[in-house]
Amino acid sequence: MELSERKKLIPPGGETKVLLHSCCAPCSGEVMEAMLASGVDYTIFFYNPNIHPEREYLLRKDENVRFAEKHGVPFVDADYDKDNWFARAKGMEWEPERGIRCTMCFDMRFERTALYAHEHGFPVMTSSLGISRWKNMAQINDCGQRAASRYDGLSYWDYNWRKGGGSARMIEISKREEFYQQEYCGCVYSLRDTNAHRRSQGREPIEIGTQYYGRPNPGDEPDGAA
Repeated sequence: MELSERKKLIPPGGETKVLLHSCCAPCSGEVMEAMLASGVDYTIFFYNPNIHPEREYLLRKDENVRFAEKHGVPFVDADYDKDNWFARAKGMEWEPERGIRCTMCFDMRFERTALYAHEHGFPVMTSSLGISRWKNMAQINDCGQRAASRYDGLSYWDYNWRKGGGSARMIEISKREEFYQQEYCGCVYSLRDTNAHRRSQGREPIEIGTQYYGRPNPGDEPDGAA
């Protein structure tokens, strides 16, 4: 689908300036192109200290930077303060996916996103996290709204990026751009649990930096947004 054929999106309050928290290029690619097609003036905010190890973090970030540069979209590279993330996750090491550890993780990233939005004049913030079918959209939206509510004049755009063909275009864009394909959500505990599941099925553990969309054995979809 060409950009001109997309349904025009209108951010909350009719605003046109948005801060987009991005978790990775595969998830944000469709969100980015959808907003570009609607003439939304947006900036990418990359803050994902949960991603482990650092090599994986850099692979995901560099892909996002590449795609942002292709479209001329401003990219804010925030801190990789992983020690802070691990401190917040203490005691939650064995919580399940979509549980309280994930809520903590979303809260942490959205709190920083909201602060940046407040300090730099963005009236709306949103995230690419919810486009992944592996994520609980209600959980993500709740965290985003809670973070934005701390500041007057800031709202969280809880648009369902999966609908209207968004999920399918996410894969199409990833294959077209040959994005790096992550095989686990992002954090060390997700990596641990994903590898445990793979071993239970007689599969080899994840090998970081080997899977790319549109190349041999690309898979269908990332195993989860970061």
